[in-house]
Amino acid sequence: MNTLLGRRSRTLAATTATAAIALALVAGCTSSDSGGSGSKTAAGGVELVKAGQLTTCTHLPYPPFQSEIDGKVQGFDVSLIDLVAKNLGVKQTILDTPFENFKTGAFLNADECDLAAAGMTITAERKKNVDFSDPYFDATQAVLVDKKSGITSLADVKTKGKKLGAQAQTTGEDYARSKGFDPVSFESSDAVLNGLRTGQVQAVIIDYPVVQGWLKTKANADAFQVVDNLNTGEQYGFTVKKGNTKLLAAVNKAIKDAKADGTYKKLYEKWIGPYDASVTASPSAS
Repeated sequence: MNTLLGRRSRTLAATTATAAIALALVAGCTSSDSGGSGSKTAAGGVELVKAGQLTTCTHLPYPPFQSEIDGKVQGFDVSLIDLVAKNLGVKQTILDTPFENFKTGAFLNADECDLAAAGMTITAERKKNVDFSDPYFDATQAVLVDKKSGITSLADVKTKGKKLGAQAQTTGEDYARSKGFDPVSFESSDAVLNGLRTGQVQAVIIDYPVVQGWLKTKANADAFQVVDNLNTGEQYGFTVKKGNTKLLAAVNKAIKDAKADGTYKKLYEKWIGPYDASVTASPSAS
């Protein structure tokens, strides 16, 4: 989730302490990390941090990319990384970590995770710390408002003296500040939407795919509406530890194959909405 759509924040407490309290959520059955199921080397010579599993760092919740549904972490990102794990002959395990980790690559560098998948925008600044996959999703920012507010555009928020909210340390928040706003910062996308629902703010800047899913609920659609869609040119990518070329190649291959055989389209329609190939991220776009 990038310099416009960056993504969620969190202060990274002592690395080991944060790792200790991180919630491990399994996307599929996995083997023990003791190496009991064999070597940490998977298909294609990819080295894994734990034998028999592809460990993915994420930050929950961020629907429709990753969230806990019926006791299991599911979503668009999860489904795509499942394809990578399948090709490697292992299962995916998900570790919920602070978003700050994704900007610094801390958990990757500490070998807590093999890769990170968190709806994260590809930016030059982040590339200094991690290696990004080919872009797998084109993202826009939405301006969502309370229908009772009378707000009709982002500019209207300032004109009418209304409060604007955004998720901390995201490209949405960066965008708001670049336009002269001092937005109320929220810890997660859920917190942003709850802030709007409870009247803490009257408008929010948030990733459009998140809004799409939220407005599927009739009560939300009756009370709130999108008044602006900001095409910021953001694209999401998965990340690996710098120099992990074999895993990066495996991730890119899974994305490419999924687009070629129709799997990407199927997953997109399941988790995001109507699929338009003309606006879908391509490897050359970043």
